[in-house]
Amino acid sequence: MKVLFQTRLGRLRLLGYLEGISLLLLVLVAVPAKYLLHDPAMVKAMGPVHGALFLLYIFNTLGVAVEQRWQFSRTTWKVMVACIIPFGTFYIDKKILQQQDN
Repeated sequence: MKVLFQTRLGRLRLLGYLEGISLLLLVLVAVPAKYLLHDPAMVKAMGPVHGALFLLYIFNTLGVAVEQRWQFSRTTWKVMVACIIPFGTFYIDKKILQQQDN
């Protein structure tokens, strides 16, 4: 885990984990609680956290893309779209980011 803090790509991978977990919590726990239990408190708490992590992930993706000279159409676009899809950041971490971190 300590290794993830040492490089910009490692920090992007860590942000991917956090952003993915926040999206899953929001979609699978907070939103159903809001509509089924009529309790919007968790959405009010998780929404801004997820939004901040989402923006950090996007900005860090762009920074890593410039540093690593990724082709926008192939790599950068895939990594940025992954944060919109549940489990997407975990998939991209396994298929793209983990191999480039070695």
